[in-house]
Amino acid sequence: MSTVSTTPKRCTQCVVDGLYTCNGCNQAFCMRHKTEHRQNIDQRIDSINEQKELLRQEVSRRSIDKSFMEKINEWEKQSIKNIQSTAAEARAELIRLLKESKDELMDVMRKLSMDFISNVSKAQYIEDNLTAWEKQIATLKNDVESSFKFELVQEDGPRTVRSIKVKSTEKTRTSQINPMAQIEIRSANNLSTVAPIHVSPSNGGIASNNSESLIATNKNSSESSLYPCLTFASNQSSQQRIQKLFESLMLLEPMNKHGPMSGKCGPQTDQMEQFLSQTFGFKNKPGEYIVQGVKSFKLHNRPDTLDPNTVIRFPTNIPNAFSMSVKEIMNWQRSYKVYSGNFIKGLNKELLQRALKGHSKDGEEAFCMKFVVRISTCPILMEFDAKVISRNLEEEWPNLIKLVSVTGIDFAGRKHDVGDILYYITNWREVFEVDPTKDEPALLNERDFRLKKAGEKGELRESRILEDLTHMARLRLKACDEEGVEIVVETGIGLGVFAGAHIGVDEKVRTTSVIAIRAVLEQHGSTYKNIRAVVFALPIIDTEKANGYARDSFSIFTENFQEPPYNGPIPVSELNPADSHGVFGEYWQNRGPAVEEKLALTTVGLLVQHHLINPHVLDTDNYYFI
Repeated sequence: MSTVSTTPKRCTQCVVDGLYTCNGCNQAFCMRHKTEHRQNIDQRIDSINEQKELLRQEVSRRSIDKSFMEKINEWEKQSIKNIQSTAAEARAELIRLLKESKDELMDVMRKLSMDFISNVSKAQYIEDNLTAWEKQIATLKNDVESSFKFELVQEDGPRTVRSIKVKSTEKTRTSQINPMAQIEIRSANNLSTVAPIHVSPSNGGIASNNSESLIATNKNSSESSLYPCLTFASNQSSQQRIQKLFESLMLLEPMNKHGPMSGKCGPQTDQMEQFLSQTFGFKNKPGEYIVQGVKSFKLHNRPDTLDPNTVIRFPTNIPNAFSMSVKEIMNWQRSYKVYSGNFIKGLNKELLQRALKGHSKDGEEAFCMKFVVRISTCPILMEFDAKVISRNLEEEWPNLIKLVSVTGIDFAGRKHDVGDILYYITNWREVFEVDPTKDEPALLNERDFRLKKAGEKGELRESRILEDLTHMARLRLKACDEEGVEIVVETGIGLGVFAGAHIGVDEKVRTTSVIAIRAVLEQHGSTYKNIRAVVFALPIIDTEKANGYARDSFSIFTENFQEPPYNGPIPVSELNPADSHGVFGEYWQNRGPAVEEKLALTTVGLLVQHHLINPHVLDTDNYYFI
């Protein structure tokens, strides 16, 4: 950015000789003001980065004005059946126009982000570049305001019923991203310098999502208020209600993944501890643990010792609390069932009971628990925004929700699940350091295996993993069907280390997972008595890699249901790993980020699926082998 001046100039900020000349603005600076000039550039860099992120969030938050959808629905009710298709087309057009505007803006933002991070990380920019970026940010602000205006147009026709359509009131957009190539770059690497000033950006990361593999109408951000959604085999006339459900799911408000439930959830953990303490006399047992790192506790007043007519309110007796009776809680507890695979050697009721106490042994016993499903009625207390859902005792919806544990494979590389590594990874000796005394991966600490430096990527026993994932999918769906579940929500296997991202097997694992569950739906879907549809709630993780972009679960599932086209008897909608210890909520008091812990804080799961609270968890009469 700067050179030592050969012809003495005065510092532009004071009377001292300017020893350094900035190649960006051609101004001279003394040592002190050179530092201030560099700090000013750093501040502008931070400001651009911050404004860019705020704009991205603003675009993501934009959603459809509900009044438009209400007007369309009202028109549909007043119209005759032969024009209902027009209403559907209008809704789709409204969705498309909003999506189109958001996609275009998000694409511009992505290009800006890539341009910005690419050149800032290489220190290939000058003040002209900063000015250009600032102008682009300002232009984008205007576009955000102008791109989301729609109007409802009623058209007169020969009949008394008017047709309607949705159109955008603003089609022109001024924001364009000018590539850095159009601005002269004077890199520090091309300067003859004595003491060059190195300008570093702040550590804010820029992520981008590769959605090129998806059809154009389903490109979107994971935080979009209009969730990417594809449906399969839902065009039968008998499935109109299911199709409407899918459409409603697509219009749900976005989950703020950076909201109050995204981190360690300290206030929510305190809230649950206080609720259990005040209501049931909850206390931790000092120095006692269910499994390593999981605190043990006791209740002085378990639900089955209280008056069934007692009304309990979560989190406290406040307006708009979630109300439930002790009788309801006991009914939810009695709904607890365990379904296990009858084809797994060594899996019996005694092992199930020990595992549900957290006492399964590392290796073979932990591996058996991969083929176990735990299910019970389990109402939701609050959503991801951490706001309590108000509920009166007269409302029936809490009794319609089931919480189902996930059967899956764990490639995180941890001691308890060593069986997954040994059984499914053919070259584990080239991936992990080896403990010669046990002939298994060596431990880095008390829990995790040590990866080899410059070790090989994992190689899967693909036929074996496909066979077992198919067994697991069949077991999950059969358990749901037996318990009367009509709409199954599947999360798909594999987030980060659990799918083996750190050993390079995650994409194959996710692909094999979708192949397995698709095969189960096609082969066994017609035998289900209760299941009417499956919804895949799949993560879209923005991930940028050095050599391209990572495919996320949504794109992998979509591709494998599209080609060849899925046409099974159970309709499927795609929207945006299990613990082998068997203890519900396990680390819920440890203030960690895991999904299982958040379930313990946002549902009544602790009351109905934890063995220290619900006596039915350890009742072997509730265990079934299928």
